Amino acid sequence: MLILASSSPRRKELLKKITTDFVVISPDIDEGALSFVPAKDLAAEESKEKAYAIKAKYPNDEIISCDTIVVLESGEVLGKPGNAENARKMLENESGKKQYVLSGYTYIGKGVEITRTVKSVVYFNKLSPELIEEYIEKKKPFDKAGAYGIQDEFGLIHHIEGSYDNVMGFPVEDIKKHCPIG
Repeated sequence: MLILASSSPRRKELLKKITTDFVVISPDIDEGALSFVPAKDLAAEESKEKAYAIKAKYPNDEIISCDTIVVLESGEVLGKPGNAENARKMLENESGKKQYVLSGYTYIGKGVEITRTVKSVVYFNKLSPELIEEYIEKKKPFDKAGAYGIQDEFGLIHHIEGSYDNVMGFPVEDIKKHCPIG
């Protein structure tokens, strides 16, 4: 059986583009425990932590896990804001700037382990304080890295370079290419 090691409803929907034959089990890990890892490696390392947490409980199953982080041009890593105040600060920081979305994924199964990182570039529009407040109130982006969802169609994003699905948090195209799923 294939297990998606995630609590993200977006990852569940995106995995359905590859296969519908899977179950979802949320890993119990401390996502802040790897803060010492360089930004370029952080998403991949967190995906490994998630995969191995589930693999320990289900050693005979295939596991796919993913973690996504947002890195500003300055090198600052943006995680999930958790509340409106942090979301406001993140969106103000992102306004009018370029950022990198890094999704690391790990697949374990069928005698193989694959860990990869996929990068997309996101260019933000200049955001007014009113737009930021409206977005926070209507979309409640507290569980999304960088405090936004690319799928929200709210006028935050000017354009992206790379995978749209990656920016959503699960690089479907790369996973299909490199993992024996489906």
